[in-house]
Amino acid sequence: MGWSEGVIARHVATQTLAKKCVVLVDRCNWTGYECDVLAVTTDLRVIDIEVKISRADFKADAKKDKWWHRLSWGGDVGPPQRRQWPPKVWKHYVAMPRDLWDDALFEFMPSPASGLLLVHDHRGHIDVNCQRRAVPNKDASRLTPAQAVDVARLANLRMWDAYAARERTEVQA
Repeated sequence: MGWSEGVIARHVATQTLAKKCVVLVDRCNWTGYECDVLAVTTDLRVIDIEVKISRADFKADAKKDKWWHRLSWGGDVGPPQRRQWPPKVWKHYVAMPRDLWDDALFEFMPSPASGLLLVHDHRGHIDVNCQRRAVPNKDASRLTPAQAVDVARLANLRMWDAYAARERTEVQA
């Protein structure tokens, strides 16, 4: 199968997250940093899913700003410190095709707290398996009702944008 971020994200959302989450938003930066799928659980916690379709993309992820906290004291900038979780995130997962995965890649995970979801095409049926569970960030706060509505509004607008894109495609065909 030809994997794309959209295909992987859709299967992760529908197979892994749909029963546990009230809102799922693709290509979202609500937390202040980009994530491929932002999920809000039924108890209003944020799960960040990063979808990777190549090993190079996977290895580069740990260098993103969301994994580094830059300290400054009175104008002096200290060395950046690695974060265990992105800001506002309760759990973080990486999702990628199983055929790309090798256990030697664990050393390139963005954080030892990150979970791993592997996607596999089994004769036309896509399976999503949790290879490693994410460690929850006990300090991550739950969303307030206003924040939950903000994320839901974003998901709603994305849905209408998707309908519009589909209509444009149908008109062109």
